Amino acid sequence: MSDEALPGMPPLTFVETNGIRMACYDVAGEGMPVVFCHGFPELAYSWRHQLAAFAEAGHRALAPDQRGYGLTDRPEAVESYDMEQLCADLAGLLDAKGIERAIFCGHDWGGLVVWQMALRHPDRVAGVIGLNTPFIPRASADPIALMRMALGEDMYIVWFQKPGEADAALARDVDKTFRFFMRRPTMTPAEFAALPAEQRNFPLGLMLEAYDPAGDEHQLLSDGERRAFVDTFARTGFTGGINWYRNFTRNWKRSAGIADRVTCPALMITAECDHVLPPSMAEGMEKYVPDLDRHMIAGSGHWTQQEKPDEVSRVILDWVARRFAHEGA
Repeated sequence: MSDEALPGMPPLTFVETNGIRMACYDVAGEGMPVVFCHGFPELAYSWRHQLAAFAEAGHRALAPDQRGYGLTDRPEAVESYDMEQLCADLAGLLDAKGIERAIFCGHDWGGLVVWQMALRHPDRVAGVIGLNTPFIPRASADPIALMRMALGEDMYIVWFQKPGEADAALARDVDKTFRFFMRRPTMTPAEFAALPAEQRNFPLGLMLEAYDPAGDEHQLLSDGERRAFVDTFARTGFTGGINWYRNFTRNWKRSAGIADRVTCPALMITAECDHVLPPSMAEGMEKYVPDLDRHMIAGSGHWTQQEKPDEVSRVILDWVARRFAHEGA
């Protein structure tokens, strides 16, 4: 395995945490550290703009390739990717770096993890920033069963439960897969809401199969940026990341008894045109997250930190400066 940092990233370090070797990009600086946690199918590289902004501001920041991704280990067992392990990885990262507490900022699946960090390791979490991903209280029943019932077998999270199927489909043409994923919004929220129900269920396998990248004018990444993702996932495959989804039922079962209450300061950043995680999902969060600030980024789709990097960086740095002006690690 190559241990080379991706282009334009800060220094690359490796730590031993929770039984795995984790790759982490580390920005030296002052103040309360911020740990940036990526989603699917992404990498620490997704935070390249924010890491550069933090470096310019002289503020400490870390961004790991999380378990199953990039230069970090990829255990084989599906249950190795449950929420307990994902959170323990991050707590161990702080231990390895000599950091007592940090702010955790997560996007997409990383957002689910950072909210859970506040529940499972509250002594290590100074604050939480959810980018697109709101705090979601524990479901009343098995979430996969609920999704299957409401959205059908083709909905991507349900589809991901089938061993090997989505893994192979996404890996068949990795460049096409990332051209499909990493696009700017193709429609407004109103236009999306007007689609037939079966098109709003995110049947990812069918959508990817039908996608023709020729002439796509909504591409988000430069050729070099896309190549960083494509080369990495061509080497690692997608199974590590998909295994996070294969623990929804396990996570639900094992989270019984954990109170749905985040007591630390929190910031919820929503994206106006994210159809997967729309701003409406964050309504009513104050019931579970009483110390909550909000900001909505106009015109952004799902890949917010890459679509609107300057605004995301500014909002995060401003919030951290306001809420943690006199605090270090």
